[in-house]
Amino acid sequence: MMRLARSLAESMNIKNERVITAVGSIPRDIFVDEAFSLRAFSDDALPIGWGQTISKVSTVLRMTDLLDPSPEEKVLEIGTGSGFQLAALALLCKSVYSVERVGALAVRAKDLMNRLGLFGVHIKTADGSKGWSQHAPYDKIIVTAAALSGKVPEPLLEQLAIGGRLVVPVEEDGGQVLKLVLRESEDLWREHRLDRVKFVPLVEGLQKRGVEQR
Repeated sequence: MMRLARSLAESMNIKNERVITAVGSIPRDIFVDEAFSLRAFSDDALPIGWGQTISKVSTVLRMTDLLDPSPEEKVLEIGTGSGFQLAALALLCKSVYSVERVGALAVRAKDLMNRLGLFGVHIKTADGSKGWSQHAPYDKIIVTAAALSGKVPEPLLEQLAIGGRLVVPVEEDGGQVLKLVLRESEDLWREHRLDRVKFVPLVEGLQKRGVEQR
């Protein structure tokens, strides 16, 4: 993984050594089904069940680099998914609070964090569009699903600390755009439009019990 992370970082002009080392040190194969274990060491998005995917390594590098987490910070992640992005964040900051709407994925991610010996990680099953107000404000917020209707959910904006950074894909102009949102004051958030991206949608509510979506 380290070789892939460094190669991708070089091609993307990412120079944050902490981010590269964190992403490269995580065994990505344990986050996917055994059938995809060999492909885990390529820059592919792979299915993890329930209609969700594990993001490309390049996407994790890009979003984590934009987030720029520091060792003393508290981070909110919306969309635990496989837990790969969460594991990287756990290596980079003091504490991470992660919200996942699919209960089975949240349980699996908890098991993987324990297996990797990662601490300062808190996961709950809930509607990610509402954030996790109990532990707000957050120094940084990262969203790994696309906000619909061109709008970042209001609760996430409110839960971001003044001076904080929020990285989020947003549905816009028939596609999706990655945005960096900076909170400059109590009532001012400044948005920067960045890359064209493709994520699963940020769906409100919880995953209904029943047959797994593939």
